[in-house]
Amino acid sequence: MVTVGMLTPEDRAVWQRLFDGYNTFYGRTMSAGFFDTAWGRFAADADIHALGARVDGVLVGIVHFLTHPSTTTADLCYLQDLFTAPEARGAGVGRALIAAVADWARARGCDRVYWQTHEDNTAARRLYDAVAEHHGFVVYRLAL
Repeated sequence: MVTVGMLTPEDRAVWQRLFDGYNTFYGRTMSAGFFDTAWGRFAADADIHALGARVDGVLVGIVHFLTHPSTTTADLCYLQDLFTAPEARGAGVGRALIAAVADWARARGCDRVYWQTHEDNTAARRLYDAVAEHHGFVVYRLAL
């Protein structure tokens, strides 16, 4: 059974391992200072938020998200990072994390939750196609 809840100080090491796995998947190497800053922001739970998924009490998945205003609707919730430990994939962890973010956002009056993934992330896209609608938008980035 998958349970989802707030991260605790005791989760720090496993959270960092999972978040490092997420960043490695996308070809990024992050400094120790990056993880310290991110953990502090998630612990404050003010402008950016984190939840963890557990199976048999073991942290096996994480999700990071934030809200922002919209020009055309109520606030939106952006699900920025989602990662499940490889050994826990296929057990409903990702689905449970998305549902928990949706519940969190709904309780705060958000209009919707949205996220993006790389087009070749086929494993994740199977789940995303099952729980949400793809509206065909293309993402552009301008590095600053």
